[in-house]
Amino acid sequence: MSTAVVWFRKCLRLHDNPALSHACSDPSIDSLLPVFILDPSATGPSFENLGSARLRFLIESLADLDHRLKSKYGGKLLIAQARPLAVFENLVRGHRPGIGLVSSDYCSEPSGRSETAVIQKFFGKHSPKTDVRFHPSTNTLFDLEKTIASPVYKNPKSMRQMESLASSIFGLDGSGFLQLPEPLAEPRGMPPHPEGIGIDSHRSSSFSFHTVRALKQELSSKGFLTPTICTVPFVGGETEALARMKKKVSSQPAFVNAFRKPRTSSTNSPNDPIEPSTTGLSPYLSTGCLSARRIWKEVDHCNRQSNHTKPPESLHGQLLFREMFYLLSRSVVNWDQEDGNPMCKPIDWGDRDEEKLLAWEEGRTGFPYIDAMMRQLETTGWMHHLGRHAVSCFLTRGQLWQHWKHGRDVFGRKLLDSDWALNNANWLWLAGVAPFSMPYFRLYNPCPDGKSSLNVETSTANFIKFWVPELKNFPPRFIYEPHLAPVYVQKKAQCLIGSDYPNPIVDRKKSAKENITKFKLSLAA
Repeated sequence: MSTAVVWFRKCLRLHDNPALSHACSDPSIDSLLPVFILDPSATGPSFENLGSARLRFLIESLADLDHRLKSKYGGKLLIAQARPLAVFENLVRGHRPGIGLVSSDYCSEPSGRSETAVIQKFFGKHSPKTDVRFHPSTNTLFDLEKTIASPVYKNPKSMRQMESLASSIFGLDGSGFLQLPEPLAEPRGMPPHPEGIGIDSHRSSSFSFHTVRALKQELSSKGFLTPTICTVPFVGGETEALARMKKKVSSQPAFVNAFRKPRTSSTNSPNDPIEPSTTGLSPYLSTGCLSARRIWKEVDHCNRQSNHTKPPESLHGQLLFREMFYLLSRSVVNWDQEDGNPMCKPIDWGDRDEEKLLAWEEGRTGFPYIDAMMRQLETTGWMHHLGRHAVSCFLTRGQLWQHWKHGRDVFGRKLLDSDWALNNANWLWLAGVAPFSMPYFRLYNPCPDGKSSLNVETSTANFIKFWVPELKNFPPRFIYEPHLAPVYVQKKAQCLIGSDYPNPIVDRKKSAKENITKFKLSLAA
């Protein structure tokens, strides 16, 4: 008897899952153990590294994966709270005649690569007959290691370079479309769960297995899973991911073919302040509930039906940006740091200001657009890309002059689509310190109007009124700069600025001018 352990890492799905497909198709495998590992070094011992929305989304995704394994194959997902090495040490020690295969997905971030190396070394020493596979191109379109190892590879810094790289790797068909491999179908069958491995079989001082249901109950009892104040737009899991893709992409070729990311509204759908004006698929890509190849092919199918937009603004362009940042994160040393990072200009950001940082994070800066975006992030774990641009610029080179790493860490905890490669890339970009950044002196106005490139809705201002309810009675013409409203307007709206809602934390024009000068001086130093 030979058992395969399928270690779900950043691929919480059945479709287009090379690790699962490999284990299910290997004729030497008699039983299969699906495992997900909650590593305290990543989540924090008390899940302090995951915001409430992000933790909720992860648990929902695991519950959906468990349900799909049960309903389709009669399997079940076991969850371990421990370091991965401890889990595999116990499995090897407690399972005889042995584990024939460990199949998982490749992770590109430093911690993921280190983890991979530790597991490979362990099995090489203690169980050399075990086949250990970490499948590439599971979370990305490109095989990152193979691509950057090419002698002709150069770090891409533009969409044109990315398109050229993609064409050289995948080739083009007669119609000029990239010839990406087809996504893998869900396995037709799965070997049964191994006998003797279950919830009670591995209880020790180092770790124990949990069911998803038991884990959810434990987290709820400890207050880690808190109820939301509104219906959130994202429910975790492959089931919801496929449904959203069908609703937003597959069934809307006209929307897909006309899609221009910079023209979408940062204040969400006009009649729904919590529903994105974009596809809203990024959380499902980040957690691996949806395959990048699968969505590429769905967009591809729409694009073949009629004229369509092109990268960088198109949906294909957004996926190529994602690949570019993954490649850079793997090939650029110290990608998440300022020192020793060749793609980060050294800027003197000064001392950390806790008061400013906390006001920004909690959405009480006195700038309603900024505050609405940050409150939306806290509740739902999501924010439109233009909103991210605005709050990032505001925190760094725009108004507050705080180091980009402080904002990155907040986004890392709270965003559903948080990703080490992309999060660092976006903050390098928006802080103005990367080669691919916009000019540092081009700032977003934190008090936008209807003509702003932030694409805000101004006729009703429903987005602001929903997320900043203190201003729900304010006339839309004053709502983006309520401190300028006459006192009689404030009284009528039952919201006195400085009392019921804060005054602006800084003078936006004065601070912007000062910060542009600081940035220029840092570059010249």
